Amino acid sequence: MILTVTPNPALDVTYRVRALEPGESHRVEAPVVRAGGKGINVARVIAQTGGHALALATAGGVTGSRLSADLLASGLPHELVPVAAETRTSIAIVDETESHATLLNEAGHPLSVTEWEHLGEAADRLSIPAQCLVASGSLPADAPEGFFASLVAIARDRGIPSVVDTTGPGLVLAARAGANVLKPNRRELAETTGESDPLDGAAQLIGLGAGLVFVSLGEKGMLALSASDPSRPIRARLDTPLRGNATGAGDAAVAAIASCLVEGVRDPSAILSRAIAWSAAAVLAPVAGELAPGFAQLERRLVVTPA
Repeated sequence: MILTVTPNPALDVTYRVRALEPGESHRVEAPVVRAGGKGINVARVIAQTGGHALALATAGGVTGSRLSADLLASGLPHELVPVAAETRTSIAIVDETESHATLLNEAGHPLSVTEWEHLGEAADRLSIPAQCLVASGSLPADAPEGFFASLVAIARDRGIPSVVDTTGPGLVLAARAGANVLKPNRRELAETTGESDPLDGAAQLIGLGAGLVFVSLGEKGMLALSASDPSRPIRARLDTPLRGNATGAGDAAVAAIASCLVEGVRDPSAILSRAIAWSAAAVLAPVAGELAPGFAQLERRLVVTPA
């Protein structure tokens, strides 16, 4: 079982328009509304691909009730820590003509010290049967910067690998805690490390203590750098870029990475291949947390080169 932890989940609302015209009124069909947040999306993808995942998250207020109801209806195994603050909403507007999405992500309300303690205790308890721990997403305002690092420590104590997908101080502290895998995207990496070159940014995280760093590069694929062989970074991409809704692409890549670790796959090239294939399949899916059919065949279209 893969345990995913999402401290700052969201109720995802996805609208589709023929063409998004800023400043204009748009008539739309009813949106797709579902429980979201990076870790929940990761768990959905793992379940879709035949794996076992349990999503741990917080939930509060009316929005939290809707998030809980959707998770129950979906059948996705989960546990929600009750909080006083209203769960945030995330809005995606998909432009069908240009094949891109515009996102409006609320920051998320602060949690109390006690609520953070309850979330950490739940992660510790649920990690006992887990084979991998995934910590994903943003942290709400006033969150303890070391929360993701504490999850890395829990995984280490249980003897299971950890995967962290976040940004800012949380990413740095997770690296220092010895996270097995970090998976920022290019923008998040640059904002966190101050390095415009993703290879330099990845090397900085490796130097802090991370085992593997995968950097999403959008249409240019993904970069991988390993602490075991830092002189041989690798890069891979599809033979031709895909167009669609990239909202959940990074989460699909994290799901691929975690599934490889559970299967005992440690070769960065093999992990990278699955991560890019699943990420590409997510771009072709209508909403985050899903893969389009034929995701396994996309690995055959990869172009792998030294970085």
